[in-house]
Amino acid sequence: MQSSLQIKNLQLYRKGELLLSLDEQIAGGEILTIMGPSGSGKSSLLNWLTGILPNGFTAIGEVWLNDENVSHLPTHLRHIGVLYQDALLFSHLSVAGNIAFAMPKSNKKQRREKIEQALAQVGLAGMGDRHPDNLSGGQQARVALLRTLLSAPKAILLDEPFSKLDTQLRVDTRQLVFEQIRTHKLPAIMVTHDYSDAEAANGKVIHLDL
Repeated sequence: MQSSLQIKNLQLYRKGELLLSLDEQIAGGEILTIMGPSGSGKSSLLNWLTGILPNGFTAIGEVWLNDENVSHLPTHLRHIGVLYQDALLFSHLSVAGNIAFAMPKSNKKQRREKIEQALAQVGLAGMGDRHPDNLSGGQQARVALLRTLLSAPKAILLDEPFSKLDTQLRVDTRQLVFEQIRTHKLPAIMVTHDYSDAEAANGKVIHLDL
């Protein structure tokens, strides 16, 4: 079945005022980019998609994932992965432990093999037992990506995940993330301020206004 993320007739309100309207469908492997100034509703859109819209915001509309309406499901049952600006790795867990934390439960040995294989694919072979605080920013970003991908999401949201990386690292990490999204055929929505991110995503771009 072709994977897809659909936003149906969304009207997002902040304190009773219409913040944004959206009606979009993103196919597996496609990346929809959302750009706009602070306060235009970018982060609120991601919060709505994951089911954590804060107080003061209300929304009308539906989230559909692979022909299933997930609008009323709690966050952990929506199977929507999120990559943030910060890697948000757990300091009390190893690299492998961070990745395993979000994985579906299965045979421990099989999970470890899957983690080692995934680490090797992103240039982190043999680093499963390392402490995340001893990794570079780029390495932490790759671990965060693997944690998201191996949680078996049906869609992925990118909340400016490259903004804190220096220029060359940003290019390399972005390329890796987009390649993984296309390989796994995941529908994706990216929020960014950077036009080079939008160009690299090579998909539809929506500009929000205040």
